[in-house]
Amino acid sequence: MVEPRSEHLVNVALRLFYTHGFHATGIDRILDEAGVAKMTLYKHFRSKDQLILAALKKRDEVFREWLTTAMEQAGKDPKAKMLAMFDALDDWFHGRALGTLGFHGCAFIKAAGEFDSFDHPAHIASAEHKQLIVDYLSGLARAAGARDPETLAEQFALLKEGAIVTAQIRGIDGVAQQAKQIAKQIIDAAVR
Repeated sequence: MVEPRSEHLVNVALRLFYTHGFHATGIDRILDEAGVAKMTLYKHFRSKDQLILAALKKRDEVFREWLTTAMEQAGKDPKAKMLAMFDALDDWFHGRALGTLGFHGCAFIKAAGEFDSFDHPAHIASAEHKQLIVDYLSGLARAAGARDPETLAEQFALLKEGAIVTAQIRGIDGVAQQAKQIAKQIIDAAVR
């Protein structure tokens, strides 16, 4: 089955934005690698910013589907599901997850860094992605019996973000498992 051109453009753009950066990746490079004409791009997207938003939306869908599926596979225990997040991150950091893109840090952290104004659409999309993860974690924390599920979810999100940045910047092997050990202590304190 042939991939629709708009989807193909989004996938090529996402790969290039993720591996090379949003500002550093020009439209001409996207067009060249996608094998499409500029007219085709502008038929589907009015601007590079719209293409960036489409790429972030795609990454959000793919990432959250992958992460929640990996966490749900841990069984019925919500605490086990929460801890499974770090096993999933470990797989991602070592190139065993999320397809051919590999691990180049977090696309949303990168986007928020490159578009650092809180009212820029790419920054807003990145913040929304992060909030959706926190909301999912909050539901699991509530199911686990946490006294303050929102706080526990935010603590887990903070550990997750720290693990991602540490893996990207410092390349420390085992960082996801270190974060998981901290997460176990946080859960034990939160559900007593």
